[in-house]
Amino acid sequence: MHPLLEHAVHADREDHAAGHRAGTPAYEQMRERDGTRRALVHSLLTTGVLQSAEDFYGAARLFQHGDDPAEFEQAHQLALKAADLGHPDARWLAAAALDRWLVVQGQPQRYGTQYLSDGVRQRLMDVDPATTDEERARWNVPPLAEQRRKAAEATRNHPPIALPPHLPDWYQQALERWQEADAAEEKDNAAGDGSGPDSKARKEP
Repeated sequence: MHPLLEHAVHADREDHAAGHRAGTPAYEQMRERDGTRRALVHSLLTTGVLQSAEDFYGAARLFQHGDDPAEFEQAHQLALKAADLGHPDARWLAAAALDRWLVVQGQPQRYGTQYLSDGVRQRLMDVDPATTDEERARWNVPPLAEQRRKAAEATRNHPPIALPPHLPDWYQQALERWQEADAAEEKDNAAGDGSGPDSKARKEP
């Protein structure tokens, strides 16, 4: 891996392993560093010094921590190039980058790699039901049931958080969909066990 890129990838790994919470000053500072690292990668790509599978995989990792759809698309394309050159982990990253690109545009993800907090628990973002586990396997993505298990495990391992006041539109829309789905599920459960508001009326002669 190109030495400048290797240093940036190492710094990125340490930054994102620190667990900075969204909305905190530490998180915002990390996002600024993310932007600086992506600018470096863009410069290296422009000069043509990145050539190996490791180079393109490292570059894809940094663009995966981007801010907008164009950067996630760049991550996807770079990961595909790394996969073509034989990087063993690049197919999963290509799938994850595509999922993130779809999610931030308000579309269902294809493979099920992306989940986010609703403030209380980790939620798997909406998944295209047409994608099969066989297709996931071709991209080294675990079955959908395993992805759901990972979200549940993340909920157990991470305490509730206060979401930042200003969320992207796609994130806010996801929260609203989850709230509606939870309310509908609660209503169905109440009707099923006879504890709904009209249960007394149904039972009385």
